[in-house]
Amino acid sequence: MGTSLRIALETGAEDERPVFLAGTFNDWQAGQETYRMQQDIPGYYSYIFSDTTLLEYPMEFKFTRGTWKQVETDSYGGYVYNHKLEASTDLVTIHVPRWKMDGQFWNEKFLPIIETINEHFEIPQLITTRRISALLPWDYYQTDKHYPVLYLQDGQNLVDPFAPFGTWALDKKLATMAENGWADLIVVAIDHAKEDRISEYTPSYQTKLGPGDGKKYVRFLADTLKPFIDKAFRTLPDRQHTGIGGSSMGGLISIYAGSMYPEVYGKQMIFSPSLWVAPEIYKKALQTHMLYPTQIYVYAGGQESENMIPLVEQFTEGMDANNPEAITLMRVIEPLGKHSETDWGKAFPDAANWLFGPYPVTHENFWTKVL
Repeated sequence: MGTSLRIALETGAEDERPVFLAGTFNDWQAGQETYRMQQDIPGYYSYIFSDTTLLEYPMEFKFTRGTWKQVETDSYGGYVYNHKLEASTDLVTIHVPRWKMDGQFWNEKFLPIIETINEHFEIPQLITTRRISALLPWDYYQTDKHYPVLYLQDGQNLVDPFAPFGTWALDKKLATMAENGWADLIVVAIDHAKEDRISEYTPSYQTKLGPGDGKKYVRFLADTLKPFIDKAFRTLPDRQHTGIGGSSMGGLISIYAGSMYPEVYGKQMIFSPSLWVAPEIYKKALQTHMLYPTQIYVYAGGQESENMIPLVEQFTEGMDANNPEAITLMRVIEPLGKHSETDWGKAFPDAANWLFGPYPVTHENFWTKVL
């Protein structure tokens, strides 16, 4: 008889549904009675594999409440990577903070109010128009609060479940944040320029793609859009409560915007930035950040391009080494993270919490380094 393996589960959610294991040992079949976990006390479950010699390693598994529409999630409803055991052991303890219910992880009561400000908002700097939307806290019209504002690029990908490259599901993430007690934030979503996206999101100096229209675009954000938003909504307009962010090329242009307008943006949310376009952008950013304390959250996935993590390390370490007093950096590397809207949506709640929220940040399954 081989050594036994006990898998212990703790979950803070009050839920009467039974818990099952599914994994490589049963071809990922959810709800098999053989792999039903025993409830020890409310919120605590266990399952014992009596003979680990019958298991094949590495072994991967997940917890469900009986079907894949009732699978475990992270604190904000995001997907959880498979739990993995590389070799035999005798005990594994795992915490599951949240579960899907019939495929849904959010409470509709807390969904943000999405207002399309204008389908054709004028951008005089580029002689064009763009759809601009605002995601307001669910109780915005029930209070007289003033809110910080985060300006996000690639607005088409933030909410639309049918977006061609996937979605951040930002409305659902904000709902779970609100349910957990914090989502006092206005998000302004700026659609990208479709075929002109790369040009608009490229800095206006010599880059790997040549000079782009980035200077005109960031002028629009700071000089035209922000004043409009501050008049239209109850905002906290100072730089300490104003952030800018985006992913990929949207992350690159957000770094550029922060360096061009450090007096406007006190916070930056940078996901998987396309630093290969402008590898030494941090040197230009340093020229303007010296007098402006700034928080910068940088995320990258280990399953992205080969140069993603080295360039992110170069950027963050370059910023920190040359300006440690003015800049506060959080660098998060998710080893299993991909270059995808889904992964950026998963990263959003912790990033928003660190930049704007009053609560401590925890990074489940993340390797985190604070510079």
